[in-house]
Amino acid sequence: MRVSLRFLATPTAAGSTTGLKPAPLALLPPIPLYRRLLRTHRKYLPREMRLLGDEYIKSEFRAHRNVENPVHIIGFLTEWQMYAQKLEGDSWLGEKIDSGKIDKMSDQQLGQLYELMQAIQKRDQGGGDDVDDNDGGVVPPIS
Repeated sequence: MRVSLRFLATPTAAGSTTGLKPAPLALLPPIPLYRRLLRTHRKYLPREMRLLGDEYIKSEFRAHRNVENPVHIIGFLTEWQMYAQKLEGDSWLGEKIDSGKIDKMSDQQLGQLYELMQAIQKRDQGGGDDVDDNDGGVVPPIS
């Protein structure tokens, strides 16, 4: 019997809650999730942040279009869905990155995160309008 990836990509309640964070109710398929993320950006983010976020979402979904590993698919969709829920609830303002996620990042991801932090600090200090000083790369998702 051949198992479809669609049926493998269903969330379970086991291990999906950490601390006080609620578990996502149902895992959205990729296209409705993509649309929800763009709508959420349009509704909750200022223009400058929305432009950066929209480009990042588009590049991440393009990069993961051909992923076949069900574990990676579930992780990818779950993280993006939790991100959308945080934006919709305004719980992301002033929140720090979970240290567990930082521990899982590669050296390249940490370097890009550092460059992003520097660009934000430079923008906040009035150092210029150039937000992205690097080659246009994005931080790959944590799998």
